[in-house]
Amino acid sequence: MLKFECEVAVIGAGPYGLSVASHLRAADIETRVFGETMSFWRKHMPKGMKLRSSPAASDFADPKGELTFEAFTARQGVRPTAPIPLEMFLRYGEWFRKHTLADLDTRKVVRVDPLGDGFCLWLDDGGHVTAQRVVAAVGLARQEFRPAAFSGLPRDYVSSVCEHIDVSGFRGKRVAVIGRGQSACEYAALLNGAGAEIELVSRGDVHWLGSETAADQPGDLIWRLHRLLATRSGVGPFPINWLAESPGTVRRMPRGLREMINTRCLRPGATSWLKPGFAGVKTGPGRNILEARVRESKIFLRFDCSSAEYDHVLLATGYRSDIGKLNLFASELLEAIRCVDGSPELSMGLQSSVPNLHFVGSSAVMSYGPLMRFIAGSGFAARHLTQYILGRRALGRAVRNGSESIVTAATRIVSRT
Repeated sequence: MLKFECEVAVIGAGPYGLSVASHLRAADIETRVFGETMSFWRKHMPKGMKLRSSPAASDFADPKGELTFEAFTARQGVRPTAPIPLEMFLRYGEWFRKHTLADLDTRKVVRVDPLGDGFCLWLDDGGHVTAQRVVAAVGLARQEFRPAAFSGLPRDYVSSVCEHIDVSGFRGKRVAVIGRGQSACEYAALLNGAGAEIELVSRGDVHWLGSETAADQPGDLIWRLHRLLATRSGVGPFPINWLAESPGTVRRMPRGLREMINTRCLRPGATSWLKPGFAGVKTGPGRNILEARVRESKIFLRFDCSSAEYDHVLLATGYRSDIGKLNLFASELLEAIRCVDGSPELSMGLQSSVPNLHFVGSSAVMSYGPLMRFIAGSGFAARHLTQYILGRRALGRAVRNGSESIVTAATRIVSRT
């Protein structure tokens, strides 16, 4: 029988990867984690960015609940104010990693091959590691959506917002930001502050989150009602927000209902504290882009009823899960993963149709609901996955020892997960 080098290999060291690893190790499950700490946040988020999530919804998950963002700021001698600056959040991620995963393997996994009933992970230095289970916690890497109108256009004229961590190079240029969500509005504000001429192009008006209560005082009835109906994560509108807090329940729902919940909770929106940075930003809602092409050192856009030229177009058109774009899994493995529009169909334990291959984070949204897109979902993912693996262990022991029937053991495991 093949002996694997570890029971679980986690690919990714962001909020989900670190949270999962901390729970698995606390349960004495041999786990190795690969990747640089917070690499996507560090390499694809802009300088000056602030988090959309509140401090209470920005905690990584450790089993004892002690390594919270509030605990980190207390040790730094500062208060956990909102919104959270990206730089502080990155320091929090590194602090959490030092307390839970001192032996992080910073090598990058470049390919995963099937190996018996487990996997072989090939690393960027030519080495490899074998594991009985693999947890993909790769976040939004390579998942940005590019509208068809911009297909094939050169990066000098069209690029995704996640390709720019420093926007100072756009000073004095006319830039169109396509989108109306948090990323679009935050980049527009940052570019505006950097001295660029900005136009926000979108099919509809910006939905400003929190603006309906921003002017209310803590003693007002509307303010108190808003606080009462809100969830800790802040994901989604009432009453769907309370349903989104229970990913296990969402998974059991019919696909059509899950899609409706995801659509309602993940619709484009931007936090109202970005509004001051919009002074001077031109907005152009209600326009569909019919054509985009390079013309005389400019990028030309044709809309339904008008046209315009820009020095550059920044796409803030969101992310769509497609595990094929990760370029991570061997072809025979990728073909065996059952997907819907690129998203893996996940069963109990966040497990794909390939046994022992699990997905957490944004890749789990289609099956487990909108909370998996946010940091706040890392706690559920870590607990659920750990309980599932422990349950499978118990079932294996029961079958081997004959101490209880398979049906009884399976029933007990299901009730725990």
